[in-house]
Amino acid sequence: MFIEIFIIGAIIIFIAIYTGRIKTSKFVNDNKDIFYLLKEKDYEFLLYAKYGDKVYDPDSVFMKRIRNGFLVGALCIFVFISNLSFVNILIGVLIGFLVYKLPYMQLKSFYRAHLNEVDSLLPYYLKGLEVLVEHYTVPVALARSIDDAPEVFKLGLREMVAKIEAGDASVQPYMDFAERYPVRDSMRMMRLLYRLGLGEQEKKHTQLVAFSKNVSNLQQKARETKYRARLDKMEKMTMIMLICTGGGGMVLLVVAMFMMLGQIM
Repeated sequence: MFIEIFIIGAIIIFIAIYTGRIKTSKFVNDNKDIFYLLKEKDYEFLLYAKYGDKVYDPDSVFMKRIRNGFLVGALCIFVFISNLSFVNILIGVLIGFLVYKLPYMQLKSFYRAHLNEVDSLLPYYLKGLEVLVEHYTVPVALARSIDDAPEVFKLGLREMVAKIEAGDASVQPYMDFAERYPVRDSMRMMRLLYRLGLGEQEKKHTQLVAFSKNVSNLQQKARETKYRARLDKMEKMTMIMLICTGGGGMVLLVVAMFMMLGQIM
């Protein structure tokens, strides 16, 4: 009798959620400070690395993950309601957690597959910025570079420029950008860019030459990493071909030996 009442109650709750009378989003939003403890440190960076400027509100995307994981976990527990036990509840919680983690794992997989491409975006962006810095101050050059910047950096650049224009003359806006996009040498290059903005006009050329040299070195590293990745891929493909060829040859040799033995016997 208890199970039947529980099932009817669950159906009523499901209908209420489906029709919008009960809003799961309100529950998630009311407890978002707790849920943020589950947020991965590099989640926003990975989100921007894949979708770029198309991500308008990363917090709402994260909350959607929480909501989906919670609903799937609750549904799994409901499926096991006729045989409810600690193990079944644990399975439901684990399935819900996996549903929550799946989008992050997909982003991580995308980043690994495009690691060299994403890491190479910063030095090539800085090379274009270097040309603008020759004619403008660093804050003005940053503002002018946004339209031509890679999609992944645009939102972070807008926020950095807004902080600088609001009067923040410290290194923090630059560090916030570097923390948001932890690609190769982002921290060091943002510090150099900040120091370039502090330099006197007479010393600007010398600092710009040093900055340009660092950008060129960063580009060279990106190219070397890219070529190394290509070589590794070619070596793996060559090994697979050799193994397949050798394995096929061995199979043919064994088959031929059995056929010869069969003819002899």
